[in-house]
Amino acid sequence: MNNKSNYQYLLSDLTALKGVGIKITNLLKKKNINNIFDLLWKLPKSSTDRSFSTKIVELRIGVEQTVTIVPQKYSFPRIKNLPNKVLCKDETGEIDCIFFNSYEGYVKKILPIGKEITVSGKIGYFRNRYQLTNPKYISEDASLIKQSHNTYSLTEGISEKIYNKIINQIIENLPILNEWHSKSILKKFDNISWNDSIKALHKPDNIGAFKENFYQRLAFDEIFSTFLVNSEIRKKIKKNKKLNKIINIQKQNSIIKKLDFSLTNDQIKSLKEINNDLSSSNKMFRLLQGDVGSGKTIVSLLAAYNSVNAGFQVAVMAPTEILSRQHFALAKKIFSKNLRLELISGKSIYKEKQVILDNLCNHKIDIIFGTHAIFQKKVNFKKLGLIIIDEQHKFGVNQRKRLSDKGGVNCDVLLMTATPIPRTLTMTVYGDMDLSIIREKPQSRKPIKTYSKLESKVDDVIQFIKKEIKLGNQIFWVCPLIDESKKIDHSSAIKKFEFLKKKFPNKVSLLHGKTDTEKKEKILNNFLNRKFDILVSTTIIEVGIDFPNANVIIIENANKFGLSQLHQLRGRVGRGDKDSTCILMFKSNLSENAKKRINILKQNNDGFIISEEDMKIRGFGDILGFKQSGIKNFKLADPIHNSDLFLLAEKEMKRIEKSNEDISKYKPLVKLYDRADIINDLA
Repeated sequence: MNNKSNYQYLLSDLTALKGVGIKITNLLKKKNINNIFDLLWKLPKSSTDRSFSTKIVELRIGVEQTVTIVPQKYSFPRIKNLPNKVLCKDETGEIDCIFFNSYEGYVKKILPIGKEITVSGKIGYFRNRYQLTNPKYISEDASLIKQSHNTYSLTEGISEKIYNKIINQIIENLPILNEWHSKSILKKFDNISWNDSIKALHKPDNIGAFKENFYQRLAFDEIFSTFLVNSEIRKKIKKNKKLNKIINIQKQNSIIKKLDFSLTNDQIKSLKEINNDLSSSNKMFRLLQGDVGSGKTIVSLLAAYNSVNAGFQVAVMAPTEILSRQHFALAKKIFSKNLRLELISGKSIYKEKQVILDNLCNHKIDIIFGTHAIFQKKVNFKKLGLIIIDEQHKFGVNQRKRLSDKGGVNCDVLLMTATPIPRTLTMTVYGDMDLSIIREKPQSRKPIKTYSKLESKVDDVIQFIKKEIKLGNQIFWVCPLIDESKKIDHSSAIKKFEFLKKKFPNKVSLLHGKTDTEKKEKILNNFLNRKFDILVSTTIIEVGIDFPNANVIIIENANKFGLSQLHQLRGRVGRGDKDSTCILMFKSNLSENAKKRINILKQNNDGFIISEEDMKIRGFGDILGFKQSGIKNFKLADPIHNSDLFLLAEKEMKRIEKSNEDISKYKPLVKLYDRADIINDLA
């Protein structure tokens, strides 16, 4: 096979494997195993050493053991549902081999009378005789059984024996791929090949050998494949030359002077980076990342203002209508009346929408605000120059690329997120983009005081809330579940709403994931307009809505949340000029990790530090926004434990980009690990 057919074999459907039919294929696909390559990453969790044969008299009950026996007598009952039984013995004693749901012919074939057979499985004991029920391994050839066998986390319906057969078949037929790495990279992994690394990965003796060269090489492969894809996307975007926007700094600064606050150094730096992109002939594809309350919105609106003054239109998209309205209101407040601003809403009546759409086509609107609806096919712009997307962590790499393409050749793209993530993860998740970071909080932003409280002390919390309401403040009360769950001991938002309604009549409202969009918007608007004092909610209030009068948040079962999610929820308060409080409620008997999370949050208001700690405790796959957004979890690599490999991949990627190296040799690597459409046209 040539190199192409080698890696194409690995991407073949599972039915290409001997003994794998439609039934097993469907069972594996339920576990997101869709081809031969996917099976390679289903790693053994342990191994069972079956190499030692034990005499019947020395067998231990409840233990996996191997024994060589001679079948003596069959017992095939005529009563339905009774098992078939074979009496077997060796020179030291007797044992029954029991088979449920097996045909007589099959049993006779695998255990012929008088033949010496080796069997292996968990030993039982019944009516003064040892038993082996549905033995895992049976063979006349003892060498096939007397070895170490891997134990996998099995898909229901597939036995360990079948699974091992499938994996061993792949390992035996593993193709030899042409090496894609440079000599200097290979040297760092003792020159071990991809093929040998995969074989070593599945050896029973190597389970958990994370520091070994074979494991490190394979972890580097998947990190580097991601970097390659990101690099190609960056190149494709940069190839699109655009009209450079002429930035009027004087007009920009006149707006900044009128603000009732000063920009932080990070805001000024980020705005400068964005302006450089806008005025460049290369298309901007930038992420503005900042902690909750760090002031990303004002930076993005200033970029919008500069784009309008350069003669272009701007589209600002937010995940919810209420957030769109807040951005729209802020823009109206800070910009002169000369700017033509408009909000397109799901509630807009048809005629109004048509007028807005016509005005967009004729460049009678400078900045349009809305949700994802502003990127529908029927929405056309005369001269779109900048797209701003707020809270974009729901967008994956390919969605971002399509968004960039949709804007047209002269359209820059600025994405924003309030989810601080560690650098190693940023390099991977957002490696296709340039990055601006706002770490500093505005001086007016007071740190949120964070306390922990036992759930049994809820009466103390109620008293505290009563005082806050008397002072004219509002409260968020967050619960993990909507309804009561018998399986999980979490608080229910509905139950809590009923409880608080009795304590605070006509002052409480409820919001959860089952609330329809229109009703949700109405509830949030009513809360914003202070028509009630307490909003009981599930975690759907995370995204950056600004409620300046809400200065207390109570989070129930705080130990059930990740650190980053707790930090995001806490960020719903402290957005005004009042002192703010976050109360983390929990049950007794906390795990050590839960105690760690709560203490870290009490001691820290910096989202970047919190996200690093979160990843150390929980692992990168669970960080807020990433598991939910479908961004892939690495199979082997870990941004905390393999940070050195991420830095090595970054360095190697820069070398390749600088030397303008032909990357066609990396096609198998990218195809195998990412199968990204973006590199389909590689040579």
